[in-house]
Amino acid sequence: MSRMPSPDAALTVVILTLNEARNLPGCLAAVPDIYPVLVVDCGSTDGTAAIAAEAGCPVVTHPWEGFAAQRNYALEQCGLTTPWVLFIDADEVFTGAFYDWFEKEGRSGDFDVGQVTQTLIFKGKALRHAPGYPLYHPRLVRRDRVRFVLNHTGHGEAPEAGARERIINIPYLHDWYQGDLAAWLTKHIRLAAQEADLRRAGDGVHTARARLSLLVRSAVIRVPARFLYHYVWRGGFRDGRYGLEYAMMYTWFEVTKGLFRLAKEGK
Repeated sequence: MSRMPSPDAALTVVILTLNEARNLPGCLAAVPDIYPVLVVDCGSTDGTAAIAAEAGCPVVTHPWEGFAAQRNYALEQCGLTTPWVLFIDADEVFTGAFYDWFEKEGRSGDFDVGQVTQTLIFKGKALRHAPGYPLYHPRLVRRDRVRFVLNHTGHGEAPEAGARERIINIPYLHDWYQGDLAAWLTKHIRLAAQEADLRRAGDGVHTARARLSLLVRSAVIRVPARFLYHYVWRGGFRDGRYGLEYAMMYTWFEVTKGLFRLAKEGK
């Protein structure tokens, strides 16, 4: 199998990977063949790079430095030439409706960053309430005008201040949970450690939600508030047992961050 990108393509898709052999084929299959695809891998050992190469995608290996640094590396060091770059994670699928919008409106749009909404898929079910929609992420960017900085979570990314942003309400599908709870908990212990000191985020704090997260640091408030936010305020109970599981998982995440902060303060 080999991709045949159009020489007139205005968009390059960049996919960041680490051991994504399970997810990458579906992600690639959803990208129209007219767009070149670059895979930036940070050391996969499960055949991810081979899957990308077999699909006709160039693969660049770069050690993981965080989402912001990894995306900046792709923009600056990987020889991209198209005016637009779309960043996708391997467990995400951008639908045909998004690419149709890009060709009709996006490629000539007067903006630098497209903030794209998402739909979270949990155990095969679309969560319509619990996550707190709409959730936007800066995924479509002008290659020569945008660079990323850390956001308020400390492991995510935000565009540098001054970039002209546009909201794109064509959700991509994010199948974020692969069915292994132990693996999810292990990953989020690492993320909780990174978020233990949110003040590191600095320039990436752009939203009211981010500023509130920085302001309220006490676990006594954050832990019950996290559950109430997802399950009650955002209506996670409407998502049934899946909404309850989601709320419990991210409340556990909040507890873990609180423990890391207490440990840091006790040194």
